[in-house]
Amino acid sequence: MREAMRLAERVAATDANVLVTGESGSGKDALALHIHSHSSRAAGAFVKIDCATLPSDLLEAELFGYERGAFTSATEAKPGRFEAAGKGTIVLDEIAYLTKDSQAKLLRVIETREFERLGGRHTIKVDARLIALSNVDLTAAVGRRDFREDLFYRLNVVHIQLPPLRERSQDLPKLVQAFLTTYAAKHGRKVSAVAPELLALLREYEFPGNVRELANTIERAVIIGVGNRLEVSDLPETIRAAVRVQRRRQMPQSLAEVEAEYVAETLVATRGNKTEAARILGISRKNLYERLARLGKDEG
Repeated sequence: MREAMRLAERVAATDANVLVTGESGSGKDALALHIHSHSSRAAGAFVKIDCATLPSDLLEAELFGYERGAFTSATEAKPGRFEAAGKGTIVLDEIAYLTKDSQAKLLRVIETREFERLGGRHTIKVDARLIALSNVDLTAAVGRRDFREDLFYRLNVVHIQLPPLRERSQDLPKLVQAFLTTYAAKHGRKVSAVAPELLALLREYEFPGNVRELANTIERAVIIGVGNRLEVSDLPETIRAAVRVQRRRQMPQSLAEVEAEYVAETLVATRGNKTEAARILGISRKNLYERLARLGKDEG
């Protein structure tokens, strides 16, 4: 994470295109805003568009704008996001979802630094800095021919990879305190501390939703908590249960425990059919009943 921030601060002082990759919720949006805020373009607009949520025809209209009469519903001209960004920053989120046609048009804009609105003839110069975000491995996408190689290299002038939260547990205390301060102020709650047990439990949780999930978790805890300190009981049961399961998996098991678990899983797989379960386990039906009785599961 320190390396990612070092790169972000160095590239902020330039006009280079930046590609930020990482899992969903790992903080790509926040890093893009950090780069913009620490650049000479900070006074300009910060414009973001999600490439995954718009059909290709609408995406091009959003990016480049259109003139009146460009299509049936175009009753008046509208500038696109590149125009709106001006001398600021334009962020293309989930860029891997661009269609091949849209990729080709974006490549042309990057190379020529100019474009025309849909239905227009006037050439418009591009002066915005481009930051692309992706939770998809674009190198692999290029290998599958899902993403243009030439566009990838144009975007990948500086590549910043954000690590998932599970690989940076040392950041948890500061992140938790930052979210606590933010959401306590937002919801008017007088909570300012975090129980050590809560932090210890969060360190064990893998956070599939990364920083975004942590933020939601702390906001929920701030809302439902009753004291001036967040406690383990303020965390969602799903998180506490996930940690309990993980702890069990990490604990060494005795041979009897392994046997019990295997027998139970086999019975679940056969929907309680003991004859089939005995066949899979390689034992007789009588032997299976004896094992179930020994394990305290002789329900007949």
